[in-house]
Amino acid sequence: CSSIAKPKVIEPLDYENVVVQRKTQILSDVLRDMLQFPLEDFQVSVTCLRQRRTLLPSVPENAEKEAQSLFVQECIKTYNSDWHVVTYKYEDYSGDFRQLPNKVARPEKLAVHVFEVDEDVDKDEDTASLGSQKGGVTKHGWLYKGNMNSAISVTMRSFKRRYFHLTQLGDGSYNLNFYKDDKISKEPKGTIFLDSCMGVVQNNKVRRFAFELKMQDKSTYLLAADSESEMEDWISTLNKILHSSFEVAMQEKRNGDAHDDEELGKADSSSVGLDSYQTARDIEYKMRSETRLKLFTLDPETQKLDFSGIEPDVKQFEEKFGKRILVNCNDLSFNLQSCVAENEEGPTTNVEPFYVTLSLFDIQSSRKISADFHVDMNHPSVRQMVTNPSSQQMNGGGDSLPGGRTQLFDLHESGLQYPRQGVFSVTCPHPDIFLVAHIEKVLQGGITHCAEPYMRNTDSTKAAQKVLKNAKLACSRLGQYRMPFAWAARPVFKDASGTLDKTARFSAIYRQDSNKLSNEDMFKLLADFRKPEKMAKLPVILGNLDVTIDNVPPDLTNCVTSSYIPVRQYDCSRASPLFEVEEFLPCIAKCSQPFTIYNNHLYVYPRNLKYDGQKSFTKARNIAVCIEFRDSDEDDVQPLKCIYGRPGGRLFTENAFAAVLHHQQNPEFYDEVKIELPTQLHEKHHLFFTFFHVSCDSNSKATTKKKDQVETQVGYAWLPLLKDGRVITSEQQIPVAANQPAGYLSCQEGISKHSGPEVKWVDGGKPLFKVSTHLVSTIYTQDQHLHNFFHHYQNDGSSTLASGGELVKYLKSLHAMEGHVMIQFLPTILNQLFRVLTSATHEDVAVNVTRVMIHIVAQCHEEGLEHYLRSYVKYVFKTEPFTEATLKTVHEELAKAMTVILKPSTDFLICNKLLKYSWYFFEALIKSMAQYLIESNKVKLPRNQRFSVSFHHTVETLVNMLTPHITQKYKDNLDAARNANHSLAVFIKRCFTFMDRGFIFKQINSYISCFAPGEPKTLFEFKFDFLRVACNHEHYVPLNLPMPFGKGRIQRFQDLQLDYSLTDDFCRNHFLVGLLLREVGAALQEFRDVRQIAIQVLKNLMIKHTFDDRYSSKSQQARLATLYLPLFGLLQENVHRLNVKETSFSFGLQNGRDDSLLNNSLATPQKPGGSLDNSLHKDVFGVISGTASPHASSTPNINSVRHADSRGSLVSTDSGNSLPERSSDKTNSLDKPASTLGSSLLRCDKLEQVEIKSLLMCFLHVLKSMSEDALFTYWNKASSGELMDFFTLIEVCLYQFRYMGKRYIARNQEGPGLVAHERKSQTLPVSRNRAGMMHARLQQLSSLDNSYTFSHSYSHSDADVLNQSLLEANIATEVCLTVLDTLSIFITGFKTQLCSDHGHNPLMKKVFEVHLCFLKINQSETALRQVFTALRTFIYKFPSTFFEGRADMCASFCYEILKCCNSKLSTIRSDAAHLVYFLMKSNFEYTGRKSFVRTHLQVVIAVSQLIADVIGIGGTRFQQSLSIINSCANSDKNIKNTAFPSEVKDLTKRIRTVLMATAQMKEHERDPEMLVDLQYSLAKSYASTPELRKTWLDSMARIHVKNGDLSEAAMCYVHVAALVAEYLRRKGMFKQGCSAFRVITPNIDEEVSMMEDVGMQDVHFNEDVLMELLEECADGLWKAERYELISDIYKLIIPIYEKRRDFEKLAHLYDTLHRAYSKVTEVMHTGKRLLGTFFRVAFFGQGFFEDEDGKEYIYKEPKFTPLSEISQRLLKLYSDKFGPENVKMIQDSGRINPKDLDSKYAYIQVTHVTPYLEEKELADRLTDFERSHNIRRFVFEMPFTVSGKKQGWVDEQCKRRTVLTTTHCFPYVKKRIAVMYQHHTDLSPIEVAIDEMSRKVAELRELCSVSDVDMIRLQLKLQGSISVQVNAGPLAYARAFLDDASSHKYPDSKVRQLKDVFRQFVEACGQGLSINERLIKEDQQEYHDEMKANYRDLIRELSTIMHESISTVEDSIRTTLPDSLHIFNAISGTPTSATIQGVPSSSSVV
Repeated sequence: CSSIAKPKVIEPLDYENVVVQRKTQILSDVLRDMLQFPLEDFQVSVTCLRQRRTLLPSVPENAEKEAQSLFVQECIKTYNSDWHVVTYKYEDYSGDFRQLPNKVARPEKLAVHVFEVDEDVDKDEDTASLGSQKGGVTKHGWLYKGNMNSAISVTMRSFKRRYFHLTQLGDGSYNLNFYKDDKISKEPKGTIFLDSCMGVVQNNKVRRFAFELKMQDKSTYLLAADSESEMEDWISTLNKILHSSFEVAMQEKRNGDAHDDEELGKADSSSVGLDSYQTARDIEYKMRSETRLKLFTLDPETQKLDFSGIEPDVKQFEEKFGKRILVNCNDLSFNLQSCVAENEEGPTTNVEPFYVTLSLFDIQSSRKISADFHVDMNHPSVRQMVTNPSSQQMNGGGDSLPGGRTQLFDLHESGLQYPRQGVFSVTCPHPDIFLVAHIEKVLQGGITHCAEPYMRNTDSTKAAQKVLKNAKLACSRLGQYRMPFAWAARPVFKDASGTLDKTARFSAIYRQDSNKLSNEDMFKLLADFRKPEKMAKLPVILGNLDVTIDNVPPDLTNCVTSSYIPVRQYDCSRASPLFEVEEFLPCIAKCSQPFTIYNNHLYVYPRNLKYDGQKSFTKARNIAVCIEFRDSDEDDVQPLKCIYGRPGGRLFTENAFAAVLHHQQNPEFYDEVKIELPTQLHEKHHLFFTFFHVSCDSNSKATTKKKDQVETQVGYAWLPLLKDGRVITSEQQIPVAANQPAGYLSCQEGISKHSGPEVKWVDGGKPLFKVSTHLVSTIYTQDQHLHNFFHHYQNDGSSTLASGGELVKYLKSLHAMEGHVMIQFLPTILNQLFRVLTSATHEDVAVNVTRVMIHIVAQCHEEGLEHYLRSYVKYVFKTEPFTEATLKTVHEELAKAMTVILKPSTDFLICNKLLKYSWYFFEALIKSMAQYLIESNKVKLPRNQRFSVSFHHTVETLVNMLTPHITQKYKDNLDAARNANHSLAVFIKRCFTFMDRGFIFKQINSYISCFAPGEPKTLFEFKFDFLRVACNHEHYVPLNLPMPFGKGRIQRFQDLQLDYSLTDDFCRNHFLVGLLLREVGAALQEFRDVRQIAIQVLKNLMIKHTFDDRYSSKSQQARLATLYLPLFGLLQENVHRLNVKETSFSFGLQNGRDDSLLNNSLATPQKPGGSLDNSLHKDVFGVISGTASPHASSTPNINSVRHADSRGSLVSTDSGNSLPERSSDKTNSLDKPASTLGSSLLRCDKLEQVEIKSLLMCFLHVLKSMSEDALFTYWNKASSGELMDFFTLIEVCLYQFRYMGKRYIARNQEGPGLVAHERKSQTLPVSRNRAGMMHARLQQLSSLDNSYTFSHSYSHSDADVLNQSLLEANIATEVCLTVLDTLSIFITGFKTQLCSDHGHNPLMKKVFEVHLCFLKINQSETALRQVFTALRTFIYKFPSTFFEGRADMCASFCYEILKCCNSKLSTIRSDAAHLVYFLMKSNFEYTGRKSFVRTHLQVVIAVSQLIADVIGIGGTRFQQSLSIINSCANSDKNIKNTAFPSEVKDLTKRIRTVLMATAQMKEHERDPEMLVDLQYSLAKSYASTPELRKTWLDSMARIHVKNGDLSEAAMCYVHVAALVAEYLRRKGMFKQGCSAFRVITPNIDEEVSMMEDVGMQDVHFNEDVLMELLEECADGLWKAERYELISDIYKLIIPIYEKRRDFEKLAHLYDTLHRAYSKVTEVMHTGKRLLGTFFRVAFFGQGFFEDEDGKEYIYKEPKFTPLSEISQRLLKLYSDKFGPENVKMIQDSGRINPKDLDSKYAYIQVTHVTPYLEEKELADRLTDFERSHNIRRFVFEMPFTVSGKKQGWVDEQCKRRTVLTTTHCFPYVKKRIAVMYQHHTDLSPIEVAIDEMSRKVAELRELCSVSDVDMIRLQLKLQGSISVQVNAGPLAYARAFLDDASSHKYPDSKVRQLKDVFRQFVEACGQGLSINERLIKEDQQEYHDEMKANYRDLIRELSTIMHESISTVEDSIRTTLPDSLHIFNAISGTPTSATIQGVPSSSSVV
């Protein structure tokens, strides 16, 4: 078993006792129906009549009296008895929710909700109509627009032609919109708001006809017209407008001032409006509940019409047919025709009578597969040619059917006389089945002779007359004898599925060959049927047989069965009925079916007679056989009238003749005689054959007496029917006797030694006659074993004395019974077995009976016929009637026998079969129990007295025996275990109806406790399948007793102590639901597949109750909900795993902090199909995504993955990690107490979306159904943490069920391959984002499941998408309303808690967050209106939250609601605008009507933020909302005379000013650098309002994070913190201001310039805000990998926490510091931190770049960015902006003269630069970090030669070094900084040489000095230094400058310096070589030796040039430093591969 502890077992309550004890409580409960089982819960009905197909029963009247043998009796009983069914009154409720009787209500029409997401992206309302108030001034036309607020002088070129349109808004103010062209229905390119315009004046400086608009903020707009008149027109119009609006403003101001004082008195009255508004809650509530849907109706489960896994209904036994074929016999006509009447009058017909016999032949299996169907199609006039001997007596002997079937009411015989239509049935159709017609005529002579006239083509009447004459003669004489004449055939089916081949016709009519009469011959002929060449050889008779075939219609009327019993809907008036023709089925189980009707036919086939050797008779040639059925061998015995007659004759006759062959002594026969057998056969019944010689030629010469002698008897034969009590059916060869003495049966086969009658045998008693029989009977079996079993039981079995041993023997032999027999007599056999079971005296017998049953059941299953068993158990099985005398019952005996078989010692094959097919036995047990209770009337007794103690014991044993087979041995036979588990569940479920319920609870408990946590998935499947079935019981609710279980007399439900978690009491008192919830809880700790099974079971069960019409009222649903309240606790335990909000949403929350930090779906790395150990999880994925370092002890908490896509450094493993656990206060602390489930470890991986949705669906359902009382009880009980979790859950509900829009759905339905989230970082270039790529891949993997939309069908037809979106829209709306209801209840009840601390407590924050959540997610219009109402209530109830203390809630509220003001839906815009107005007004009232500074400021901030997030808020839609707000202020009576309206107007003006920036923002949307610059300048302009400056800095930080520029983001945070610190310092609330941050960045001085703007002081910065910001700085610096700076930040925080004695926080801070310094050492050690790459970028092209033209910037790119990448990025960016044909990159990095460039293009020049530090600085900046932080000088070099070429010889190569200085230090809040000035120095050739060589030396030294040497880089470097050709590399420098010939040309000091450098170079190379030697493996030895040789050559050369001997370094090292090297290695951890001079090599472990 797994290591996880098993949960403890909780004993269930004793149900029966509890129900008795609490009877009064139950009865006094209003909902008592939910607590009690109904009374008449089940009954045994025998009323269910057996449906018969025929009008009369198939069993003859007197059959039961006649039957003597047990088997026949039982069979007849089976066919006669009615069904016995146990009906359960509420059975319809005991299945899945899909089987409920009222079928789950799928709402007819779902409401169509309007969502903004679905509006067209480009669709914008006609802006013209949105603006322009009627009656205002309008004007439009083309103008030229100068560049706005441009720093450089405006030139002619920068004017752009735009179409201007002047409109008036709703609030009376004017806008000047401009467009690219005159289509003004689109959004404008930009807008000038005239309410902040001061005046319009002409300005002709730059351009003619120009005028400028002067704005309040000193900026101006320059416009120019095409002509003077136009210009003047514009100027006057604009001035007119400005003047009028100025008047209005003045008027308002005067009103405001005058009435201020009076108003104060009335202030109170104005709030009346709000109070009356409060009563509106009820109205709102009502409105909300009107069109509500049950959530589950929308659940994907209920929407899927998937009925898989639901067992089909059990059908009653009925006669089944194969493929039925209707054969219509229309006509048979030959070419030879004439009129047969004497007088030659009448129709022309065949000249003699012909008789057709049809039957089916199957040539695949060489079987005749149907009985014969005889047809007489002769014309009545032709029929009269034959004098019918039988018809004369016809009316005489009233034809009674055999077996006493006189019931054939008036089926007048004439109706049945001439059948024309037969119904054949074929069970296994295929193309090789033929319908064969045998044609016979009256006996006349040889076939060939008779057929000859018919085969001629000549049409002679003479021939016809001749034939007719002979025929008349033959008919009168031999009318009753037939002869074979011809045959024809046709195929029946086209294919194996039974399609009729209606097009095929009958073949030609072939003459019958007298030697090929047998069936075998027929099969041979048919085998060639499709070979024309073979068929052509057969002789053809000219004529046509017209027989058609057709499908049988289902409503067939007028039909009789093969026993001539009319089938229902028989219409006597119709002439000819249809005859069913018996099908001969193959003897295989698959084609068999249980018999349901009485049928007892024998078919007799005389085959042939060998008479060529007989001497007894003189003439025996034309031999006729007469067949009779006799029941005695006395003398005067009459044959029985039970042979079916031929057409035209009687229905039943006493004898039948076979067709006669002319002149044959060994005739063959093909005839079939059908006999109706009597019910009870006995030994005397036999077939009797008489042989006649028929004389054909009428000898006219003979005497009259002799003439009449037509036939002479030539022998007799007889065949007894029974042998060993069974009917014989094999082919028999019997002797023929010449005489027929009385008592002939006793002498057989000539062995008459005894004193028997004397028999004369023909031919010495040889078996001359061959005959075969075929039995079709449903009361006689051919099976020896079955027969013996019944026979034995009838004779001895019933006597109790007989030992069981004999019976056991017969039972065992039943295993050998044939499969088809077993199926055919299934009900009879099983009935008998059950009878034996209960009457058995020996246990052995019972066990053997059970084994036989197991065998039978298994056989049925293996043949796929188990439905017969189901029908048997349901309809047929009935226990023996109950009497006190019979002690044994089926259920007791069967259960005992089952336990015996399940014992471990028994035969495991039998055991497995029992398990596999256990359902049958359990069903039998249940039915037996039900019948027993009803018959013994014990159903009236209390439950615990209904069954004996022993039976309880047996059931318990049975469950215990079964358990190990399922829970332990399941691997041996999976199917068996699965089936057994399921059937046991069904059994247990049914037992609840009959037995002691507490007892059954115990059984469930003991069974379930055998499963353990952590088991294989299979066992979980078993367990949940079991629970699912058991919980589906129709009275599941009363079983759980949803009532209070308090002590004392709590009768009221309200006082009840509800359980919101799985306490032991809960699990005991509400056993089933408790068990289920515990199991689901445990399963949630397992891996995905298991979780999904569990959640599915729980959810489907809840769906079922929701739609159960017995519990439809609200109070019932609320009571039901109490059973699921522990779900709250369960979900709270797992809240951190549910809290998944998708990444595809970015939230602009306050201070740029992402509270959706948990949203990264990477946090659930799912390994398909298996569970990873959790700790492994984190590390593996950590390493991949860059969160956990494999060796650092960092503890990545679950959030650490937040920014795994933040372009985690290519190398560092820990980059993406935020400060660990920084946000653990925000998530759930994961170290919750171990869950109640007893499992010690709570998993932390996130659940998948499907699971989350299902769980939340259940949660919401409970939330929605539970009563308000229950909710309050819960909230009062919950700890604050739990309350927080509760709201988190609610929030997650909103996110999970949010509506994503039709486009999203359509995209997702295209297949799961699409990544569900369009992630931002995907737009970055690839290599810049390797970690991002990895992340994207993982994301893709993890989101495959996220793209789960409700329907899993991936057909993306529009209808599907529509349907899907309709569903999701309704769900989203319903969830939204449900949550709103809950919130409004909470707010009402918990007002005081929420108000504490001025409404700034954590609970309030949480509740507020949930409120905001609604606005952040797409909502439908319906929902949003409700949300707005709720928010209004919220503002009304908690004004202090918004208007006092910190402003963050007010801020986020403004942000979200202003977003709504820009909605595409006008209703939402208007509602949102009114809400903003309500907020302002409430603020105004709250301050005692002074002002609404707070809202004013926050709205402006929000607008700025919206602009920053480029939400396109500058459009006309937003304008419209603003004007609504203005209008509200103007028309509000309450505050008409206050300053309020004018303040609102000021605010709108101010907003419009801010909005001016949007046009530019939009322009630079795609250009991050420009965007940041723009926002930077905005931030600068707000020096006076710190809040706004902070907004813009935050916004910049967001852009940086989005683009992966983390250092810049960190700097923004630092600036924000400094800003706040400075503010607090000036207010005297903090000791240090900006200056404290100088250590981090000198750029911070900007923040000192803060001005204090008196008007807008509503700044709520305090120490806490500062702390938060500082922590954010630290977090940002950590992500930016600038760990060194964290301590500087912490130095500011620590004193404050020390003052507060907050040790927990301090511990955390110091821990972080510890980790930061560890990181520093780590990156210094590895050298693997890159803090950026720098490029100089210059822009040229005034027409394009405007004021950027000619400017140079330094760009900082993250990590290591190659030049090509930034070039590509800029090229793409500007190509998109200006068009690709207009942009050119300058490759050269030299100075560019703008004059040389073509002004038609935009040029970009990019050069790679490196930070430049002088020697002095280097001395100060010791570490790498210091050398790359706070740098503002950069250098790049350019080669040149004096001659002007770039490159030249070594001795002429010069170099220009350029040092650039920027305006600020890097890193800064921007990633590009302008270059302030440049400084050049030129290097002469020898200086270049010194510079190059020094660099080489430095590089080599660096490579050698690091602790773990990078061998490959070292080798490359060495190769480049040593192994270089003569004219390049170091030697080239040496030769050029040090050679005697040239050294004198250069200054001595330089030459000396170069020599010095060379010496160092040799030393460095040597050292490199020796290190390399140590590192290489042997495969590189040769390469190394070669390098060494090169090195020696180099030294030799140098020694020569420099005239001094240079020793190779390696020698010197060897001698002087043998140990130090080794020590050095040990320290640095480099493993040595060689031992140096005997020092043993040390390998230290890293």
